[in-house]
Amino acid sequence: MENKRNKSGVGRIAINLLVTLAFGLVYFYFELPAINLHDKNFYGFFFLMSAVYCVTALVTSGVYKFVQQGEFFSSIKQACLLPFILCVLLLVLMLGGSLMSSVIFRASSYTELLQPVDGDFTEDVKEISYNRIPMLDAASAARLGDRKLGELSDMVSQFEVSDTYSQINYKGAPVRVAPLEYGDFFKWFNNFRSGLPAYIVVDMVDQSVDVVRLSEGMKYSDNELFFRNIYRYIRFKYPTFMFDDVKFEIDEEGTPYWICPKIEKTIGLFGGTDVNGAVMVNAITGEHEYYEEVPQWVDRIYDADLIIEQYDYHGLYQGGFLNSIFGQKGVTVTTDGYNYIALNDDVYVYTGITSVGGDQSNVGFILVNERTKEAKYYSCAGAEEYSAMNSAQGVVQHLNYTATFPLLLNVSGEPTYFMALKDNAGLVKLYAMVNVRQYNLVSTGATVAECEKEYTRLLTQNGVVTAPSQPENEIKGVVEDIRSAVINGNSYYYFKLTGKNWYYSIAASNCETAVLVDIGDRVSILDADEEGDIRTASEIVIG
Repeated sequence: MENKRNKSGVGRIAINLLVTLAFGLVYFYFELPAINLHDKNFYGFFFLMSAVYCVTALVTSGVYKFVQQGEFFSSIKQACLLPFILCVLLLVLMLGGSLMSSVIFRASSYTELLQPVDGDFTEDVKEISYNRIPMLDAASAARLGDRKLGELSDMVSQFEVSDTYSQINYKGAPVRVAPLEYGDFFKWFNNFRSGLPAYIVVDMVDQSVDVVRLSEGMKYSDNELFFRNIYRYIRFKYPTFMFDDVKFEIDEEGTPYWICPKIEKTIGLFGGTDVNGAVMVNAITGEHEYYEEVPQWVDRIYDADLIIEQYDYHGLYQGGFLNSIFGQKGVTVTTDGYNYIALNDDVYVYTGITSVGGDQSNVGFILVNERTKEAKYYSCAGAEEYSAMNSAQGVVQHLNYTATFPLLLNVSGEPTYFMALKDNAGLVKLYAMVNVRQYNLVSTGATVAECEKEYTRLLTQNGVVTAPSQPENEIKGVVEDIRSAVINGNSYYYFKLTGKNWYYSIAASNCETAVLVDIGDRVSILDADEEGDIRTASEIVIG
């Protein structure tokens, strides 16, 4: 009789475990928690599994019979004692780990997550020609990508472009890349066997858009279902790893990859979020490998928001936790917003640094490498980004244009905010440059070249620099063709000289003589030694 009772008890335990395991697998499949004590989601997963086990155990042990016999609490104790003890131990560990991770007690450790060194802006951020300035933000890139896909009749009916346009350096040029994704479930069902056939590359300088068709489609993406979904794929391959959001990149040969940064907690049990390498997944074949040091062509494993968070810890707590609340001596934080800069074939996060007083000004700014987390701080008192945006918008307030978040450039050795001015439809109408130190120095132009030329003139006129950054050349010849256009209320004249394959653009507001030139006139033109089919000139002289 006793043997039968033991066999019956073993059978019930087996059923309890099987039901719990089945529930756990389903939950794990959809929620994808890391099996890691540093992940708070793991604790919720374990507590839920324990609850399922206890309920199943009560059912299989005949709890209703025990209720009738007045042994309800003893039956609960018998069925749930072990899971309850384990949950209590984990809860104690979780609470203790949270306490050990608290910034109240570990402020100095949090300040060490990101340690910027002082940099020389003029030396570190080289001047670039106007025709190498990235002019597209994510929204403009997405608009161009969607328009390009709309031209491809064989794709537009089945696929869409992903909303996530990653900024990377590709073959030495700043570009934004985005994979295609399936239009809906039925389109996925029709196409998943061959995969996603292409990805989009948007050149941020010349605004050209390429649809790169693949000989073999991408089988793994965040738009896939079931086990080919990239998040589910890496979770089942690396069940103990904690991951940040995956990032889409392409190598120098154009092969698409998913870069999956591995997250680690470095302070206590739950604090000090940092990145330790990444899992790289070939989007076509699914081949994967973990790299503690990723290849140099990878541009982004540190998310910009994580970098901002780490600097805020550094700025807030470098004088201790109490100082961040009382006194706040030397306490600084990042400004609201950030952008990216391409330097030395890497991508850097840029953001301004301001005091906690909220005085609408910056005390400096930082540049942080998104691959290595190398951080440099540049002391430069001036306007914070939104003040500069308002200053640029104020110049054209009658047009109701909206400024994009600025890019930081070195123009004539001066830290300069560069931004696009858009109309209500989101189309770029003008470009603006605002001096960081003196944000009343604002130039605008219908082209980047025109904007830069006017900005350099303002710097020279106000004694900020002593000479233009680009020397002007005198070109002589006979006018072969003349075109004209009105851009944002300004008249522009375009002159083609005999023997030249390009036009010189001159604003009538800058040179009234341009209105008087006729075809066949011999002229002298001052230009800035530029390249391209249309080159900006500052002056034209007849004779």
